[in-house]
Amino acid sequence: MSVYKPNFRHLREVLIFCFNMKKSAAEVHPMLSNTYGEAAISKRTCREWFQRFKNGDFDVESP
Repeated sequence: MSVYKPNFRHLREVLIFCFNMKKSAAEVHPMLSNTYGEAAISKRTCREWFQRFKNGDFDVESP
């Protein structure tokens, strides 16, 4: 079995998916950590991206 290491774009797209499913950043971060381990984003980063989405910014390319 190969181990997939997500890039930042993939993780941001996953965040948009979860955001659209009405999940909170607090709900999503543990799922990311369980799934991707060390490759997951931090809680703070997760919250920051959810705030961007709430503000209507869905550009996954910007830092």
